Amino acid sequence: MASDAQQATRNLLARAHSPATVDRIFTDKIQYRSLQLRPSSPAPHISNARETRRKLRQQAKDKKKLKTKPLSSRQRRKLGLYDLPREGQKYEVYEGLNRLWQGYIREILGSEMYTGGPGAAAKLSSAEFHGAGVEVVRSRCPGRVGIKGVVVRDRKFVFEIVTKKRGVKVVPKEGTIFRVTVPVGEEKVDKESGRKTLEFDVLGDQMMLRSVDRANRKFKSHFLEGL
Repeated sequence: MASDAQQATRNLLARAHSPATVDRIFTDKIQYRSLQLRPSSPAPHISNARETRRKLRQQAKDKKKLKTKPLSSRQRRKLGLYDLPREGQKYEVYEGLNRLWQGYIREILGSEMYTGGPGAAAKLSSAEFHGAGVEVVRSRCPGRVGIKGVVVRDRKFVFEIVTKKRGVKVVPKEGTIFRVTVPVGEEKVDKESGRKTLEFDVLGDQMMLRSVDRANRKFKSHFLEGL
């Protein structure tokens, strides 16, 4: 039977090729070539569609368990991730951060650093204040007036300010005006350091937002009765 199949193959090749070519093709490409077979029906465990779907769902659940979930706000507070250690509540630790913030605010303001105006006010309102050097110049509580230092946490309702002598002070934004001083090139001269500075006052009542939310908000100039 095998010889009949081989002869039939040779007869088919002879219709298109010469006898020498038929012998070469049959020997090189047909006679010793292995025939790859595969089953025409699926394996028994695949035929059961319901079992297959169940295994896929279980695999998806197992894979999901391996993914790490981010900590919730309650877990962060419980672990104290936002708490400042006692050894870190020193003004000298954050002087470098204040210098970085000064470069950041100069870059944000650009040429409006020297001209001011509504454009500069809008940029300042949406700027990041972590690392800013601030001073309380007006407050409903007279005891808070004069607090001066670097902002280490800009929260929704309060500024946490590290001072030179009294550690970290939590100052509510409501009813408080903060003064921020930025060294520049052509503004008025600071009496203490002799450097030229730009000073602007920040109304805490208008800053009662998280820094992330404040960055995406558009501020418009309007009349404030409290001033």
